[in-house]
Formats: sequence, structure tokens, C-alpha cells
Amino acid sequence: MESAMTRILPDAMEKWLAYLQTNQRYASHTLSAYRRDLVLLLGFYPDILPENLSNAQIRHAIARLHAQDYSPRSLARILSAWRGFYQWWIPQTTVKVNPALDVKTPKIARSLPKALSVEQTQALLDHPTVATGTEPADLRDQAMFEVLYSSGLRLAELVSLDIRYTRKDGYESISWLNLDEGEVTVTGKGGKTRSVPLGRSAIGAVTQWLAVRHKLLPPGSTTDDQSAVFLGTRGRRIAPRVVQLQLKKLSLRSGIPAQVHPHVLRHSFASHVLQSSQDLRAVQEMLGHANIATTQIYTRLDFQHLAQVYDKAHPRAKMDETDKEK
Repeated sequence: MESAMTRILPDAMEKWLAYLQTNQRYASHTLSAYRRDLVLLLGFYPDILPENLSNAQIRHAIARLHAQDYSPRSLARILSAWRGFYQWWIPQTTVKVNPALDVKTPKIARSLPKALSVEQTQALLDHPTVATGTEPADLRDQAMFEVLYSSGLRLAELVSLDIRYTRKDGYESISWLNLDEGEVTVTGKGGKTRSVPLGRSAIGAVTQWLAVRHKLLPPGSTTDDQSAVFLGTRGRRIAPRVVQLQLKKLSLRSGIPAQVHPHVLRHSFASHVLQSSQDLRAVQEMLGHANIATTQIYTRLDFQHLAQVYDKAHPRAKMDETDKEK
């Protein structure tokens, strides 16, 4: 049986995936998932062209996947891929209505994002493995993790960062540093661009890394690699998987109970800024959330933190042993 990864999709779908890769800089694992999602849709209706699919048929496909025990989160991603394809493609066709529009999936139970405490974050970023390392890779890792936590970037936004805005030889930056202004400009989900402050520790770490970055950049590099802030050991723009693995290694060395992935630093950034400022709108803007409801989940984290402080500090917060026996 032909796998989803090797199956050739209709030309329009292949062009959409290429657009996401080239213009939107989508991560490879996201593109692979979208490809599988499109193959699923074609598998349900092999004899119907994509432009002829109806809203009812899209609903039926989602219902069948639900019956096959696909999780609400998976169904939401699948539907997002289908809807995204049609949204991009319809303006180029005579199709008038996006057939995936208004199709709903089972509600996703919203779990609290995992965030580190301030103390855990400091232990991670101040760990001797990176904080006192002098090798290019050590300085790179310190800079990457400081930037993730300082500005609350998504992983894809971090790896897309360029040293400065660049436009030449058909290449144009989508995200870049501005160390003089102490900020980064990034293009996030939906192609939306935002500027986020870059803290003093992050600026210092990035400056140290840029001083040795040339040691990893081989001659004859592409404009893309020459522009990239963070490089892998082979001198190419660093891959998301490398960032994940390096952070995982550091979290294990730091003795943090849970494995830390890049999004945990984003959650930690949001939680810690909200605890200090109580400014939900500002956190929404810095995270690049289109809807403030997405940001509001961090207020629940903040409440958890306040509840813990209350339990420890308030003289009448805890029952004594006599009360427990009653």
C-alpha cells in the first residue's frame, strides 16, 4: 500500500504544501502531518475531485474519523489542514465556498500548559553546561534558550531568526534580530508579524554567540544559512529537532523533574510575565495570540501560583491535625 509520505497529491495540494514550506517556513513535521491529513481526505472520496467535495462530505469524513477513535486534538488538526488548503486554493478557482468551513470537531479538553517555576528556569539557564561553556555549540545553546525564555518565541520562530533583515538573491527574511533596539521581529502563525522585547541576558548571550558563529559557517554557504542566527554543527540553519534535543539534554543535567521542550520555555515566559505585570493584553501581543481567550489560560496558572503562596503563607489556610481528625 502506498504510504502517505510517498503518495503524490493533486497538483494544487502539492503547491499548497510547497507554499507553506517556502513562504511560511512551516516545520517539516507539520508539513508531513498536513500531507497525511490530505491523503486521508482523498482516501474517503477517491473518485471525487477536491473542488467538487461538499460541506456534508467533509462533515461525514470527520464523523468517520471520530468513529475510528481519532482524538479531538487530532481531528482539529486534520480539519485545520483541510480548511487551510481550501482557504488558500479557492481564490485561484471557480469554487465559491470553502467546504470545510463551519465544520466542528469534538471539543478539546483544555489542559493547563506546563510551565517551570522561576527557580527552575534560573537553574536551567544558569547551569554550568551552557552558562560557562566556551565552545561554539555551548554559546549557541545558551543564546537559543535565553531567547526562547526572554521573548516567548515558538520553536519555528526561533529557528527562522536572521541576524538582520535581509533581502537579496531571491531570499527575504521573515524573522530577524535588532540588538540595538533590544527586540526581535518574528513572523508567527498565519503569517502575522510582531516585535517582542529581548532581555538583557538574552542580548548578552546572543552577542557572545555571534562572536564565534563564523566558526560553524563554511565557505560557499547559501544566503539562507549566511543569514541565520543559529547554525547546526554543519553550518546550516539549525533544525527544530536539534533545539529540542539540546534542551532535553540540559533539562536532564539540571535535575528538573519533567523533560523540558521549547514550548515549556514559552509557557514559562507567559506565566512569569503575567504573574509580575497582570497585563493580559500585553502578554497576548508578545505571544502573538490572535484570540485573548488563548492567553487567558495562563491566568489559571497564575491562580495556581497564588493558591500555593496562600497555602504556605496564610496562618489559617491549613487545617491542623486536630481538624483533620474531625
